[in-house]
Amino acid sequence: MTGVSFIAAAFVAVCAASAAAFFQLVSKFIPVAVFLVSAFVLALASVGQRAVHFLSEDEQLLVEGWLERTAHNGPGVKFVNPMTFRSARIRKAITLSATSYAKVSDTKDGSERIVEGPKLLFLGPYDELMSKSNAVSLSNTEYAVVINKLTGERSIVKGPRIFFPGPHDDAMKGEAVSMNSTEYIYVEDKLTGERKTVRGPCVWFPEPFDSVGRKLTAITLQEDEYLRLRDAASGKRWVQKGKALVFLEPTWEVENSKKNGGVAKAWSLKAYEYVRLIDSVTGKITVHRGEKVVFPGPDETLVDGEILQALDLKVHEYVKLLDQATGVVRVESGSSTGTGSNQVFLGPHEKILDGGKQKAIEVDENHAVLVRDKATGQLRLVKEKQLFVPGPDEKIEEVRQLIRLADHEAMIVRGKDGDFQYFYGSEEKRQKGQSRSFFLEPYDEIVKLCWSKGRRRESRNLFIERFDCRPQFMSFEFNCRTSDNVELILEGTFFWEVVDLPAMVKSTGDTSGDLCNHARSQFIRHVARVTLKQFMEESHLIAKKVWEEDTEFYKSRGVKIHSLEVTRYQCADQSTSEILEQIIQETTNRMNRLSQAESENEVGLFRTQGQIQQEQMNGDLLKIQHEHTTDEAKVTGCAEAARIAAFMDGLKDVVPKNEDRVAMWQVLRKTEALSVVSQGNASLYFTPNDVDLSIESRGKNTA
Repeated sequence: MTGVSFIAAAFVAVCAASAAAFFQLVSKFIPVAVFLVSAFVLALASVGQRAVHFLSEDEQLLVEGWLERTAHNGPGVKFVNPMTFRSARIRKAITLSATSYAKVSDTKDGSERIVEGPKLLFLGPYDELMSKSNAVSLSNTEYAVVINKLTGERSIVKGPRIFFPGPHDDAMKGEAVSMNSTEYIYVEDKLTGERKTVRGPCVWFPEPFDSVGRKLTAITLQEDEYLRLRDAASGKRWVQKGKALVFLEPTWEVENSKKNGGVAKAWSLKAYEYVRLIDSVTGKITVHRGEKVVFPGPDETLVDGEILQALDLKVHEYVKLLDQATGVVRVESGSSTGTGSNQVFLGPHEKILDGGKQKAIEVDENHAVLVRDKATGQLRLVKEKQLFVPGPDEKIEEVRQLIRLADHEAMIVRGKDGDFQYFYGSEEKRQKGQSRSFFLEPYDEIVKLCWSKGRRRESRNLFIERFDCRPQFMSFEFNCRTSDNVELILEGTFFWEVVDLPAMVKSTGDTSGDLCNHARSQFIRHVARVTLKQFMEESHLIAKKVWEEDTEFYKSRGVKIHSLEVTRYQCADQSTSEILEQIIQETTNRMNRLSQAESENEVGLFRTQGQIQQEQMNGDLLKIQHEHTTDEAKVTGCAEAARIAAFMDGLKDVVPKNEDRVAMWQVLRKTEALSVVSQGNASLYFTPNDVDLSIESRGKNTA
């Protein structure tokens, strides 16, 4: 129940009390009068409730008249003629704080308005509250985008403030972009399509039609760093060098951004370093040497893919460089500067030939250089002592060592025209003016002979270029058959010597093979004429015949055979070989037994001679021992005599008599004898004659 209804009820209660008092007075009236009085009271209460309205401070009486509306604001009591309105109602006023507002619509003309707080809002007769909202509170970094729905206009309201929107405004609150000194954002105007970069440090508020991207961090470049940038709008490319803080514009692109964000290191070159850069647009190559920091151009890349180091050439080194643009070859050496070293930097189009640095050739007494001139194709041999560096068109074919021949060595050299020259270490064999040491001339070559090797000379792959002219042994092995059809395997040795080198080269290319094959033929012929028994008895004679019967063959080969010996033979057939082995074994056993008997006889003879010598030595030993014993007795007697004489002479004054001194000496000798005996296990017995012994018997005294 509202306050107005409560007052009306109180008024009715008062009237009812008055009527009750009146009824007590007229209680004697008739029931009709009672009914009338009750009806009057009820009608009076109804009229009072409709006509009288009590309003508080925040209440308003809205009266709906027959033709118009009226509004009456509290506080107070309002009397309204009940006959002049259709209805009346009390409504609360709207309390608006300092941060709230109300949106009110006039239902009579359809207009809308905003009522801002702080206030107590009483609506007009035709006003209707559409909404009650809080104002938009904006801090220092906040803003509101206001859109007028009636006109479509957009505006920005920046903080700090309390913003009350208009009746047709729609406000969207946003946060301003706070950026430090290394941050930036891209902003696009949706109305014009224009894009721009906003850099920090700042707090950025957008314009009505601005669209902002995410916050980005500027690219920090150190002094030795750079970026390759491209403007997508114009196609321009450039390099941004450090030290810098790069804020990218909306149309800029960083090339190679996938790798370290596009930041690349410039090339910091030392004094011995350099880089070659090629411009991909013009194809021009530039060379940059240290000491410095090199930044490339927008279209430049490394030709070699890395920093190059200058070629540090020592005094004995050189390098060949080819200029690929002109085809010119130049040679740089460490000795060309005169300082003992040289640093070589490649030109824009140069490349290194022959694998890089090469060592110059030391031409001295033992080394020479064979050089080919590529321009003419000619060879020359450099013998002059120097540190040889080839020219641009020269190539070192070979470093030739001085050939020194020992006294027993010889060598064959084929000259330019195919003639053979023979060089010997022995002074007796050398031609006049020929040296035992020499260099091969440019077109000369050493002649190598291919000889057979192995005991049967089955393979021919032994190459000889230095011939040993000393006598030497050469072994051989082959099969032959006796007249009694026993196949033998002969092993032997040649003791031979090369005496005529030109004749050997002229007649054969396989000296060792010829010697062995010829000897094999001779052995087959001679062994076929004798039996096995005869061969076993005359093998050395057969070998001598093989050698002596055909000396011309060996002479024509330029060799001399000193001896030919059969060192071993055996039967090719196993059974025959076993019989032959038994014969040889029996012969060997007989010789062993003879040797054993002879050895035993020699041992017996030697044993007898030893006994004789031993007896002779024993006699000599006895003789020497006897002489030693005699000498020893003499020495002992002399010592005893000297001792007695010293004793007798020493007592001469005290004991004048010689007999007494002798008796005293004898007592002393006996005392010494007793002392010696007492030290051992011997027993000493005395006879009555030896001692002055008397026995005395004494009887007991009786009382």
